[in-house]
Amino acid sequence: MSAAPRSRRTSAEDGDEPSEGDAAAPAGVRAIKKYPNRRLYDTRTSSYITLSDVKDMVMACEQFMVMDAKTGEDITRSILLQIILEEESAGVPMFSTQALAQIIRFYGHTMQGLMGNYLEKNIQSFIDLQSRLTENSVMNLQNPMVQNFMGGYIEQSRQMFTQMQEQMSKQAETLMGNLGAGLTPPKK
Repeated sequence: MSAAPRSRRTSAEDGDEPSEGDAAAPAGVRAIKKYPNRRLYDTRTSSYITLSDVKDMVMACEQFMVMDAKTGEDITRSILLQIILEEESAGVPMFSTQALAQIIRFYGHTMQGLMGNYLEKNIQSFIDLQSRLTENSVMNLQNPMVQNFMGGYIEQSRQMFTQMQEQMSKQAETLMGNLGAGLTPPKK
């Protein structure tokens, strides 16, 4: 009798016996627990899974939440970043070294929130564009419909960038106003 693959063994086989009832994921959201031994446990299938399995869930647009089994803390972002790291390390990376350095420079900066929001909206616009192109099975870039889609995407990106610049300008004005108030020369 062959043993079950390591990534699919149940807790009873390991002696861990994770509890399924204490998952804190919202209704309809698949609960994944991460144990101190770095293993991921899928409470829906009552089995251990790998990062590759989590990537498959992402690709299938499944709703899930990864929680630290000890603390109950939501660590979904951390797991997604691990998947991105694996993807960036293998094959052709999506981000250049320069792009990653620029993103890192925004951490701790007053514009951090704006940059995250800008990137998220821009990626969503790109996904929407890709979806519309796929729905219409239009892959000819000379087709007027494709050019209209691309023009709309570019215009939307330009508008988001303009909004971000305006917000940066307002923050700079506020900062300069606050600094200027403290730099007025004393009266004689």
